[in-house]
Amino acid sequence: MSHLINSEELMALGYTPGRAFGVALRTANKHKHLGKELLLAELANVLAEPDAFATHAVYGKLAKALIEEASIPEDAYIPLRDSGADYAIYGESHIEAGARTQMDVAMQLPVTVAGALMPDAHQGYGLPIGGVLAVNNAVIPYGVGVDIGCRMALSIYDIPGAFFEANQAQFKRELIAQTRFGAGHGFKPHERADHAVLTDAAFGMNPFVADLKDKAWAQLGTSGGGNHFVEFGIIEFAKADEVMGVPAGKYLALLSHSGSRGLGATIAGHYTKLAKELCRLPHEAQNLAYLGLDTEAGQEYWRAMTLAGDYASANHEIIHRKLAAALGAEVVASVENHHNFAWKEAWNGQEVIVHRKGATPAGKGVLGIIPGSMTAPGFLVRGKGEAASINSASHGAGRQMSRTQAIKTISREAMRAQLKQYGVTLVGAGLDEAPMAYKDIHTVMAAQSDLVDVLATFTPRLVRMADDGSRED
Repeated sequence: MSHLINSEELMALGYTPGRAFGVALRTANKHKHLGKELLLAELANVLAEPDAFATHAVYGKLAKALIEEASIPEDAYIPLRDSGADYAIYGESHIEAGARTQMDVAMQLPVTVAGALMPDAHQGYGLPIGGVLAVNNAVIPYGVGVDIGCRMALSIYDIPGAFFEANQAQFKRELIAQTRFGAGHGFKPHERADHAVLTDAAFGMNPFVADLKDKAWAQLGTSGGGNHFVEFGIIEFAKADEVMGVPAGKYLALLSHSGSRGLGATIAGHYTKLAKELCRLPHEAQNLAYLGLDTEAGQEYWRAMTLAGDYASANHEIIHRKLAAALGAEVVASVENHHNFAWKEAWNGQEVIVHRKGATPAGKGVLGIIPGSMTAPGFLVRGKGEAASINSASHGAGRQMSRTQAIKTISREAMRAQLKQYGVTLVGAGLDEAPMAYKDIHTVMAAQSDLVDVLATFTPRLVRMADDGSRED
């Protein structure tokens, strides 16, 4: 659905994120026929004098929401700092204003210690995607994100690229047979995989988490929807990497991207709601509500988050194990890294909680994978441990179009033409995941050359995504 008036235009009028903000957006969308100029003028008038519009046929609901917000006493909220500390921004010229605004607010939280914005950053909920935030003794559920523990996993095989090219049909059959995609999709009882994560005592931590175990078991080894994928490609090491034990050359590799499915999403929703009840922040910061780690609720979320992260890792392990077995392939090296998580780390001599929402850990010597798009290369990297980035790097190319904009502006024919140009076979995916919806990965990588060293380049060749596009659990 396209909106005549967007969030940035509302904020320019003086609206701040909150319930009334959402009512204003919906009102403008419902009454597009009035025209943008008139709507903007009227929305400004309602904000200035809501009492005068309390019974108005078009703006009455908005006026009442504004009046209700104004009636909440200031001392009901935990105050933000008047100004936030400076933070490092990588690739600033390619980052939208909305992401900057969200990061600015995050830096004003009373618990914030430091922050950084990665070059793939774009606007999200609470902390922007591509945002890194270090805080003192607290955890922010929306600073972690909805897909807790979402990650990349790479398996490098002992199979020459030429063999893959000559036998693509076989690889495509196994890719479809051994993977499962789509919102809510899982395995029937007789199909389910087994894994030690299902015996984790954290599943019994409380009735809420215990009730999620059966769904988690059904979805174990699946990938969901959205931008999640499993793909074969050719990885090239221009020179040998002695630490990994991989000689120079080209190899077939399997790369996967997905997270904790319905388990993580349900945990995120539950504890975000709880955080908002316990941590009343001003409207512009309400999605950054946090839980103190010295509280029962904070400890409970931390344990549930850790479980979801371990579960996400198990999903990848099963996918990679099944495909290696089906192909009869030997894995010569593997790498895994996650984002959408919170870590206890040392920073400037103190222990902090580092939230990386769509950001890759890049401590000194730490391996990571930064994908491009389905037609753009990805990169196997080793972190440099840059303090200004809080030991982080981007988690991908980052979107330059919203899903709605991509669906509206990119044709199926244009997407097919680009896939053909780059020699990529695609199974599934919607137009919202078209390559053109993403930033140029080379520009993103150039903006973070101080953060990571590139060890190898991964070129996608056979990509599997959800048939129903962006739908998620």
